[in-house]
Amino acid sequence: MAFPAASLSVLGAPGTCGALAADHALICRYVREAGAIASGYFHRRVKGWDKKPDDPVSEADLAVDSFLKRELTGARPGYGWLAEESGEGAAGAGAPRVFVVDPIDGTRSFLRGRPEYAVAAALVADGVPVAGAVFNPETDEFFEAIAGGGARLNGRTIAVARKPSIEGARLLVSWREFNHLCEGGAFVGCEMERIGSIAYKIALVAAGRADAVVALAPKSDWDLAAAQLILEEAGGRITDARGKPLAYRGEGHASVVAADPALHAQLLARLSRA
Repeated sequence: MAFPAASLSVLGAPGTCGALAADHALICRYVREAGAIASGYFHRRVKGWDKKPDDPVSEADLAVDSFLKRELTGARPGYGWLAEESGEGAAGAGAPRVFVVDPIDGTRSFLRGRPEYAVAAALVADGVPVAGAVFNPETDEFFEAIAGGGARLNGRTIAVARKPSIEGARLLVSWREFNHLCEGGAFVGCEMERIGSIAYKIALVAAGRADAVVALAPKSDWDLAAAQLILEEAGGRITDARGKPLAYRGEGHASVVAADPALHAQLLARLSRA
């Protein structure tokens, strides 16, 4: 992965552009290493179980979570921590700067051998994602962005596809919501494809490889923080299904709609009528 020169800067006091660039480089480094750990588990028999009914976790989730927590908070001990498997760190989700991490987004797909999971990590400052990465190690797609610095896939700048009409739009949805969204009638004339990881789906839209993501089931901060930044830096828009902006305060999100701004508005209109 070749990072832009600016992302390797280590100049500046905390809160400056140089410090943010250093934080971004740190995230990118350890997300890539975490992806290698996850992939090692993916290619052998993995132990998985339910944390609670219909909420799977695997030994790979725990291993990746442990690695990222150790490396990221070890390098930035004053930052907060919020992750799916290990919860809040000592500084908590209310710290001014918080690492928000999903060690394996798309655990169901991971356990079923589908190469559509991702490692996702973001730095959130005062409720806003400012640096982040989403990595699918099975497809070798490394998406990353820094606030004000654009978004990249494997080092190349990306942008959302401009889709002036909802007709023929390619929507990425979850395996579990596919039938419900098809039957609802809101997306007649669209193509729908099922992919497991919400972070990976949003990153694919950021790269122009699909037109939109629609998810009506609740999501957590760690599902979305890194992906939101990547999408917005690629020129996209993301809100909940009522058009409410996403804020990262540890409270979660009711739903997600992500797309090019023009298509985003059409999707919200369809949902409001449905």
